Amino acid sequence: MAPGLVETAIEVTQVATKDLKATVKPTGNIHNYVPGRTTVKKHDETYKYEDLRPRFPDITWPALTPVEYNDKGLLGDANFKNLISAATDVFDYNPKVGTEIHGVDLANLTDLQKNDLARLIATRGVVFFRDQKNFGVDEQRALGKYFGELHSHATTAMPRREGLEDVHVVYTGEDSPDLRALFTPTFLWHSDVTYEEQPPSYTSLKVLSGPPRGGGGDTLWSSQYAAYDMLSPYMQKYLESLTAIHSADLQAQGTRELGRTVRREPVTTAHPLVRTHPVTGWKSLFFNPGFVTKIVGVPKTESDAIIALLNEIVATSPEVQVRFQWNEGDVAFWDNRVCNHSASYGFAPHRRHAVRVCCRAERPYLDPESKSQEDDLSARYGIPKANKDGSGIVNYND
Repeated sequence: MAPGLVETAIEVTQVATKDLKATVKPTGNIHNYVPGRTTVKKHDETYKYEDLRPRFPDITWPALTPVEYNDKGLLGDANFKNLISAATDVFDYNPKVGTEIHGVDLANLTDLQKNDLARLIATRGVVFFRDQKNFGVDEQRALGKYFGELHSHATTAMPRREGLEDVHVVYTGEDSPDLRALFTPTFLWHSDVTYEEQPPSYTSLKVLSGPPRGGGGDTLWSSQYAAYDMLSPYMQKYLESLTAIHSADLQAQGTRELGRTVRREPVTTAHPLVRTHPVTGWKSLFFNPGFVTKIVGVPKTESDAIIALLNEIVATSPEVQVRFQWNEGDVAFWDNRVCNHSASYGFAPHRRHAVRVCCRAERPYLDPESKSQEDDLSARYGIPKANKDGSGIVNYND
């Protein structure tokens, strides 16, 4: 139901008039609308996702060991024909990132469709599916396992149901504290667990219950393909020579200060600041505002300046971002290798409950001969490249 509205549907009836015009009348009292106010849904004791509420068990795990990873996107059709043939609608949110598909049931994909899905996610960064009623947590895990070994998070919540230790629970209840003051806006942008030796690739998040339309709780994604393309060729070449330190220490420290168990000891890993995607062959930044602490081999002043520059590009460049307004049952599937994402606050006192599954991928690498997204699409389709010369006359007139 729309925020503050009794009903948004419009009933259309044919009447016997000379010109046979349709009579349109609202089916509810739209005049109850109050700007910025949404009805808070009541959750009683029969909440159907009780087994997926969060828990923080006192258990520990050994360090992760290397795993073989074979990217299913490499098996996908270049035109995604197996996946798209089952869709009733497909559209991009903008040229750089984000695609929505209708008519596809994620719980009943063939292997060929799964391969196409992986290739599409690798290409578009994030792909959205609405109202996935059949895609329960077991089906979500099964699809994640098809793409690779599932990652189990060392600090975040897991479901109450046993056997789902590789599922991450996102839960903000009616009485949860407002945490906005604890973070800067850029810090909230992140790619999941990039401090791992083999950070995740394909990742799914399904919202089980959440704010009504207009109640907040949107998620934003920022394309690291497009962020790389925003840089001058001189800066691109410089950053390609650098590695960044990704650390889990702060995450582990916060968990311990809350009195919870860190299930696996935190790690610190150096990854290339620019990486190549194995499916698309495109270069992207591999930068994470939430976990990158230092740039290797340069003075701290220079390191801080690089981090500040990349923070600004990731967090404040609308043309490289997409914003998704969730409904219950919606699923987002994204590639952590080439997207940062950020939750948005401001949805209290609504409950927001979601479950996430991701798989471990290859260790990040850079192929110096790989192309950027902009270079490849320009060569293929004649798309003009962006002008990166900022020394011209300023005449902003939007």
